[in-house]
Amino acid sequence: MKPLKMKPPKRIDLDHLQADALRQRVATRSLEESDYLIIEGMIETVIFLSQALEEKDVSIKRLMQIVFGASTESAKNVLGKSTQDAQSGTGCKSQETPDSRVDEPRVDEHGGENEQKNKCKGHGRNGAHAYTGAEKSFVSHEILKSGDRCPACLKGRVYRTQTPKVIVRVTGTAPLSAKVWELESLRCNLCGEVFNAQAPPQVGEEKYDETCGAMIALLKYGSGFPFYRLEGLQNSLGIPLPASTQWEIVEQIANKVYPACEELIRQAAQGEVLHNDDTTVKILALMKAIPGQQSADKGAEKSDPSRSGLFTSGIVSIKEGRKIALFFSGHKHAGENLEDLLQKRQLGLGPPIQMCDALSRNIPKGLKTILAHCLLHARRKFVDVLCYFPDECRYLIEALAKVYHNDAIAKEENMSADERLKFHQEKSGPVMEQLKVWLVEQIEGKKVEPNSTLGDAISYMLKHWDRLTLFLRVPNAPLDNNVCERTLKRTILHRKNSLFFKTEFGAYIGDMFMSIIHTCYLHRVNPFDYLVALQKYSQHLFKNPHLWMPWNYKDTIASLTP
Repeated sequence: MKPLKMKPPKRIDLDHLQADALRQRVATRSLEESDYLIIEGMIETVIFLSQALEEKDVSIKRLMQIVFGASTESAKNVLGKSTQDAQSGTGCKSQETPDSRVDEPRVDEHGGENEQKNKCKGHGRNGAHAYTGAEKSFVSHEILKSGDRCPACLKGRVYRTQTPKVIVRVTGTAPLSAKVWELESLRCNLCGEVFNAQAPPQVGEEKYDETCGAMIALLKYGSGFPFYRLEGLQNSLGIPLPASTQWEIVEQIANKVYPACEELIRQAAQGEVLHNDDTTVKILALMKAIPGQQSADKGAEKSDPSRSGLFTSGIVSIKEGRKIALFFSGHKHAGENLEDLLQKRQLGLGPPIQMCDALSRNIPKGLKTILAHCLLHARRKFVDVLCYFPDECRYLIEALAKVYHNDAIAKEENMSADERLKFHQEKSGPVMEQLKVWLVEQIEGKKVEPNSTLGDAISYMLKHWDRLTLFLRVPNAPLDNNVCERTLKRTILHRKNSLFFKTEFGAYIGDMFMSIIHTCYLHRVNPFDYLVALQKYSQHLFKNPHLWMPWNYKDTIASLTP
């Protein structure tokens, strides 16, 4: 049985003289009756401090992972490579969590297997096919053309091959470049009339075109590049672009593209599965004035004085494999923003599956959802105390690895929702049932102290067991909330670089562009091209926004082109 989590020991006060006298009696082996009570209190104090240190060490460990970055919490990383052999022998590559990767043996050109290398797939040189956004130019042969006599053998004829030789050259330039046209100006020496040359057709009326605004928005809200930092870079490259001008450009773009974001919100409300979570944010206009500290925005007033917390909620809606990412910043928690989103849900649709962690603020109060909790949140509690309870934590981590392996098989075989449910019930159901029996036995069998860190982890999992195992009862129920946590990295990147939003309107603009940009990433769509297209076809966008989503806007443009 693990050590009990003790109450703080009774306070015993000793001055220096009393402590020295006790030390002498211990040295001479002449203890008094009252000394035993003092020594007993010392033992209790040491045990209490040791357990408190263990509890604190867990928090420090998590803090170090956040600050310095941690490797993935895959079973292979937290338990060691031997775990791979300890799992059930199904002949598959891995039975670990989704973040783990295992390379298969490499096969050489002669059919033999090379030594396996610990290198993740996809880490190498990019071929020409990877440069989808590059400008392409076809170069004809300077002498020969298709059908000419072969100059080598003088008998055959040459024809164009299907795979031309390809050369890739990457050049550097400023994020935003500029071109200056000098129009010749002629003036009559008699009447004074001035005649200016006509500007070339490619010169537009606006100083900053659609590509300029799209690049600024992508750098700021997609890559976390602050306005002032871009201003400094542009100045050093001889193409000035003040931060205030960048904001004006972004605001003008928002007036042209906001129907696309509103349509994303409308379609997200109809999702089958909704992931939500939140993170902190700073909006100066909504922050309370701190005594002794000047506000950065003196004219700002709080819209809701009763609330002080500020959050950015991330919501990922999934329907028929299509994912939409949304961001909402302000006083509201993730559950409240999800409730606002569900108000736009069509009547007649059943309640969606909601995936989140077990915090009550993530759950909408006024609307019903089929609630599922993140399995990896429960797993992480065991990972945190692995060094103190290695055997118990290993058992749970290996059991969940089998469940994730089964889910990976379902994805690889492209199973339907019902097929996946049945597969999990057959393969993962017995694993989870055996795990629950084991968890109950740890507490009821008094093998683990309920108030210990391991006991807290077990109690958390048993308390939320039904919601953690929803994937065994409901089709399409996910295992974890990873997709939403990855989505929130978009706003966390912005927070780490730009630190804050000045006003609530600025936060709204940021949420709009982050929603559009990250949804493009989820669909492997070029967000730069998409933002440029929304600006060019803004009039069409306002009429039929549903035709201008990241997944169908190219087809819409093709239908408009003669």
